[in-house]
Amino acid sequence: MKTSHVTVGWPALVAGGMGLLAVGAGITYVAVRPAPASSSAQSTASGAVHAPASDSPSAPAAGASPDVVVTLTPEAAQRAGIVLAPVTEGRATSTLRLPGVVEPNAYKQVTVTPLVGGRVTRVLAELGQSVRRGQTLAEIFSPELSEAETRFVSARAELDAHERELQRAEKLVEIGSASRQELERLHAEHTAKLTAVESATSRLELLGLSESTIANLGPGKDVGATTTVSAPIAGVVTERAVNTGLNVDTTVKLFAVVDLSTVWIVADLYQKDFSRVHVGTVAVVTTNAFPDAPLHGKVSYIDPHVNPQTRTAKVRIEVTNPKQELRLGMFADVSIEAAGAASAALIPRAAVQNVGNRTVVYAADPQQTGRFIERDVRLGDRSANDVFVLSGVQPGESVVADGSFAVRAERDRLGLRPTEPPVGVTPRTESGQPAAVPQQQGGKVLVTETGYEPAKLTLRAGQPRRMTFVRTTDTTCGTEVVFPSLNIRRPLPLNEPVVIEFTPKTSGEIGFVCGMNILRGTVVVQ
Repeated sequence: MKTSHVTVGWPALVAGGMGLLAVGAGITYVAVRPAPASSSAQSTASGAVHAPASDSPSAPAAGASPDVVVTLTPEAAQRAGIVLAPVTEGRATSTLRLPGVVEPNAYKQVTVTPLVGGRVTRVLAELGQSVRRGQTLAEIFSPELSEAETRFVSARAELDAHERELQRAEKLVEIGSASRQELERLHAEHTAKLTAVESATSRLELLGLSESTIANLGPGKDVGATTTVSAPIAGVVTERAVNTGLNVDTTVKLFAVVDLSTVWIVADLYQKDFSRVHVGTVAVVTTNAFPDAPLHGKVSYIDPHVNPQTRTAKVRIEVTNPKQELRLGMFADVSIEAAGAASAALIPRAAVQNVGNRTVVYAADPQQTGRFIERDVRLGDRSANDVFVLSGVQPGESVVADGSFAVRAERDRLGLRPTEPPVGVTPRTESGQPAAVPQQQGGKVLVTETGYEPAKLTLRAGQPRRMTFVRTTDTTCGTEVVFPSLNIRRPLPLNEPVVIEFTPKTSGEIGFVCGMNILRGTVVVQ
């Protein structure tokens, strides 16, 4: 009988030794595989480990870029605080977050001007004072008013005298001592004098005198030359442009009074979201001053004009302000429940991690506990705790929520990267079409409170490049990025990656700035 001999090469011995070391450390790296495993792996003659493509709808198609797989022992998973969350299906709401500003309700904002020209003798209202309707704000000495009152008193005296003469003429006509022609002349004169009195009365009413004040005017009584300026509505004095001694006419603005029981929140709506927001859409308004007191309202107006610089339109939400805590000019955060949200996978926000220019999650392998597959995902709208996923995972799967950063850290510590497809295999998309060969990336730039990080990047000329910008805070002017020399301007929504692609032709420098030209960065082309 012949004895069979088995020769084990050095690569196999090295692979076995590395596996034992990893087990002793408590964390093992399994493999980089072409697709999620649905059955046992098959060894090839070269010693590489491949797994058949999964039948799961979320698994990459044959020939797609392989996944990074990280396996944690139960002890390591417990130390990392790994908590799995199911991928659910969400449809209810799609929330847009827009920056807004508190503005007065223009329908309840009144500019106070005098009804008669003259000199201001007294000012009774202070800036910021709450006033009631009809309350006196200022007093004005007006010769014009005095002249109008004198004209009224004179016209009324003439009318009274003429009425007595007319009564005597009527009696004389009755006894035949006066002609009817004389009586008709007196009636015509009486009509003219009555019209003069009515005209004088109307003039005094236009100058702001009440009916009772006009009725008390007469011969032997003092003719007043001082008029008052009253508040037309109840509200707060937001502007005061008058002091004692100022000469004014009917066109001079004295005060501005605003009813602050309701205010407008005016926000900027990006062009890409026009189809999702309509008049009547529900909105929630919060402020940094009162974060625990959200205000509910509805979109009451969408400006038909688009700002050519920012490509946004103004959206107005009217909210109640019973305690007058909202002050004009305050910044506000507007959350709008956008209409027409499509059904999509929903995962916790804590499950999302950024690896370079990629957004990934770690899906749990249902056939092996502690085995996590790194999936590239494309994110949709966000809510307070969850985020919609447009591609990469499907409802029914599980992803790492708490502890996802620990999985990513282990992946980075081991230096795991997706390998290139096997020789002769063309990468393809899920539809079976050839996938584009990825180009060298231009880098990721974070927009923070202090500026761009990094503010300087180096690229090679003549090749397509991609730069990804992510705005990480609201306290920055960098709500958009501008490449002046490339004629590129893109808005930067909060925490949403924005990719800009371009091909630098020649060496030199390409500058990029924020929309206000305050933050600056440079791309060095070599």
